Amino acid sequence: MRPPDSWAILNAMVDVSAQIAQGQRAEAEQLGLTSLSEKVAYLPADKLPLLRDAYSFAAQAHAGQQRESGEPFIIHPLSVAITLAEIQMDFTTLTAALLHDVVEDAGAALADLESRFGLEVSQLVDGCTKLSQLPWPPPQNESPEIQAENLRKMLVAMAQDIRVVFIKLADRLHNMRTLGALSAERQQTIARETMEIYAPLAHRLGMWEIKAELEDLAFFYIEPGHYQQIANQVASHRPMWETLIRQVSQMLKEEMAKSSIKAEVNGRPKHLYSIHRKMEKYAAQGKGFADIHDFMALRVIVDTVPDCYSALGIIHSLWHPIPGELNDYISSPKSNGYRSLHTTVMAFGTPLEIQVRTWEMHRLAEYGLAAHWRYKRGDSRDQRFEERIAWLRQLMEWHREFSQTEEFLQSVKTDIFEDQVYVYTPKGAIKELPAGSTPLDFAYTVHTDLGHRCVGAKVNGRLVPLNTALNNGDTVEVVTSKNPRGPSRDWINPSLGFVKTSHARDKIRQWFRKQAKEENVERGRQLLEKELRRLGLMSSKLEDLAALFQYEDSDDFLVAVGCGEITPHQIAIKLTDKKQEAPAETATQRAPAPTGIRVQGVGDLLTLVGKCCRPIPGDEIVGFITRARGVTIHRADCRNIVRAREKERLVDVEWGHKEQFYPATVQVRAWNRVGLLRDISAIVAEERVNMPSVVAKENSDHTASIFLTVETRDIGQLAQLLARIEGIKGIISAERSAGAGGG
Repeated sequence: MRPPDSWAILNAMVDVSAQIAQGQRAEAEQLGLTSLSEKVAYLPADKLPLLRDAYSFAAQAHAGQQRESGEPFIIHPLSVAITLAEIQMDFTTLTAALLHDVVEDAGAALADLESRFGLEVSQLVDGCTKLSQLPWPPPQNESPEIQAENLRKMLVAMAQDIRVVFIKLADRLHNMRTLGALSAERQQTIARETMEIYAPLAHRLGMWEIKAELEDLAFFYIEPGHYQQIANQVASHRPMWETLIRQVSQMLKEEMAKSSIKAEVNGRPKHLYSIHRKMEKYAAQGKGFADIHDFMALRVIVDTVPDCYSALGIIHSLWHPIPGELNDYISSPKSNGYRSLHTTVMAFGTPLEIQVRTWEMHRLAEYGLAAHWRYKRGDSRDQRFEERIAWLRQLMEWHREFSQTEEFLQSVKTDIFEDQVYVYTPKGAIKELPAGSTPLDFAYTVHTDLGHRCVGAKVNGRLVPLNTALNNGDTVEVVTSKNPRGPSRDWINPSLGFVKTSHARDKIRQWFRKQAKEENVERGRQLLEKELRRLGLMSSKLEDLAALFQYEDSDDFLVAVGCGEITPHQIAIKLTDKKQEAPAETATQRAPAPTGIRVQGVGDLLTLVGKCCRPIPGDEIVGFITRARGVTIHRADCRNIVRAREKERLVDVEWGHKEQFYPATVQVRAWNRVGLLRDISAIVAEERVNMPSVVAKENSDHTASIFLTVETRDIGQLAQLLARIEGIKGIISAERSAGAGGG
């Protein structure tokens, strides 16, 4: 199976690859150079000799060097320059693209580049070189802090000159096109990094074509089976869709001509990864591949904005529009500047998506901020350009604010790279937030003090809970207290969903950091004890927990818990990770037993989970050798183990890597009311936890005691479930049953 080469890969580069495969390297290089010459016709004539000079410098510097694919190294910078010429980048960027590897890989001096090609080119090359020298993707044993710090350096370098990111994306695109020459392990690592960092970055910059191709190429290497399956299914439907597109296009062209609207009408196939994403959404709704109707979309390109709306009217006069499927991104552009009209109509009994835009919108839609740079010409007074790069300026501001690199990494992934929603203030101002944001996120986006004083919120005039997810077009009004009372610690509990953005979460944590240390120590101790009691882990030592989070001082650890820097859920996750860390295999160790538990020093022994205490991954455990049933696994604090007389029958055991589900008993105390059990069951279902049994009884004080048997993977999942249950109206407590825990 070959990686995709028919979804926007330049024909010139396909020809180059064919030449190289035949061993005609000189011819291949010349073909690439000719292709570049043809694509830079938009540049002033006096710039072309200078560009050829840059190519000659790079070719000489890389002479004799080869890539792992066996092709001459110069093909790579040449390919990067061709991609940037395709989107008509400026002369300086193209020159830097040709030279972007000469310092790192050929030992050229920046001073030589500056004297020969100018300061601007040398600065761009320097920026690309610094990014290339970062160990990214990081080694597998690299700490999360170092990974986050490398990403911070990469993004901040991009923010200093946006053209660095254009070169970096073109560089990554060619690397992905030639990824087949690397080992399978490196293919996976680079493909995942592309999917997680580079494709979202291209999307945020509005560079749709590059983003789509990066996703398809990464998808091919990450999930080759799914990729081939979708490719085969699309291929079988494509003839039918191409016939429909031809019929609709012809009718539309004729009607446009009657109205004297000059328009280009063409159809395009959807990218395979976007179809894959849609299939995942449909699967959650019980739908299948046969329910997807928009494998292709029709695009109408006209000269002016009034023509866009006139064309939309013609489309709706020819075919019936589907209600709720009209999106006006011209009057309300997307966060990356994308503008178009989208509508879905029933054409010959089939839903068909049609996009309408002007030629300028089309250029910006395909290549985003890179295309807009052509019009900016380095003019810092260009207001449109500055508006579109505002998020990158915000990135630099957060770079100064975030003290922890992991926080910065999280802010990038949630606040920058995720899909956005647009909401209105009561005065009509538009605010941009990550999808899933809440009224609290909105409040902290407007002003930190507004967030601290928030006590409620209205969405479209109606009071809503503070953890309500906002939708596009919502009008949000924040209700504040007259006297500042500060935020609630519940707001930074990820299980309760009050805040989505790292920006809001960090502002809340900063507020708690300012409180008295003694208060935070005591509050942290209470939170920690509550969580350990809830999970049945009271035997855990404070010093050991502090060490897990790399705190030498236990009080400093408690302060971090008390001010919300460390959440109870993070503690549960750390405990799970610690218990599941397996040491290197020795000659006497074998694969984990079927329960996912390893008896140290012995392999393939029958192990059974003790019903008296029901341990789950994250618990300290010990094995008891029975006379007829192999080894029974108990929690270390199980009363049957503590009281055991034959201590010589106890053996060391540990959790293995085999994923399995373990039963745990949860006791819930709540004020009795109608619908209580229904609400608990709904939360359990949302967390995708199996609940084999429920026992409930009513108490004399109008409370109810409910005992749930739930099957979870580990302590982390159990902690998440308990936190969600405690958030239900009327719940007094939810904790792991002490009786089942064997305390």
